Amino acid sequence: MTLTPSFPLIPRWLKIAYTAFMAVLIPVYWWHYGLSNFLFFCDVALLLVLAGVWTEKPLLISLAAIGILLPQALWCVDFIAGNFGYQLTGMTDYMFEDERSMFLRALSLFHGWFPFLVLWLVTRLGYDRRALHGWSATAVVLCVVSFLFLPAPGSAEVIANPQIAYNVNYVFGMSATEPQRWMSPEMYLLSWLGGLFALVYLPTHKLLRRICPEAR
Repeated sequence: MTLTPSFPLIPRWLKIAYTAFMAVLIPVYWWHYGLSNFLFFCDVALLLVLAGVWTEKPLLISLAAIGILLPQALWCVDFIAGNFGYQLTGMTDYMFEDERSMFLRALSLFHGWFPFLVLWLVTRLGYDRRALHGWSATAVVLCVVSFLFLPAPGSAEVIANPQIAYNVNYVFGMSATEPQRWMSPEMYLLSWLGGLFALVYLPTHKLLRRICPEAR
């Protein structure tokens, strides 16, 4: 018989602090960027962790870990480079746009501390191996919806309102100004999903299996 601890594994102060942050971020992002902004991988991970810190369900935290640990680490590197005047991927260019308020950009600094929080949580609760397939399926749904229903970079809708969520999860390419031209949009989407699984999700899964205890 497996015994479960009678005490919380996540401190209450952390649960309250994270919930307070989300109570600010959700309405602000909704107002400025629209509901579609919550189709971004990082925002879905934020919501999963919100549920995970209160329920202490390892699967919820593990899903977020698979999805964002490597991409958010890259975000941190890109942001640091941007502060020194170098552009690596362009994924943090919006953090240096004057048309976005300082408050909005300050909220987006969660990308810097969020991966460390997720890593600590998954080591605390244990890694649930089902997360690889669970997040991969989630990513497919999020990317297909973003591809079919949300605007591409450079579209008339984006030009009219550059603050709306567009090119969500980079389903049209890495550029913030125009879609990729290397291949058909559909082929790019398939290649993008395959690359995410092979180069991001699978390596993260293997790393977490190695460094984290297995979830109860």
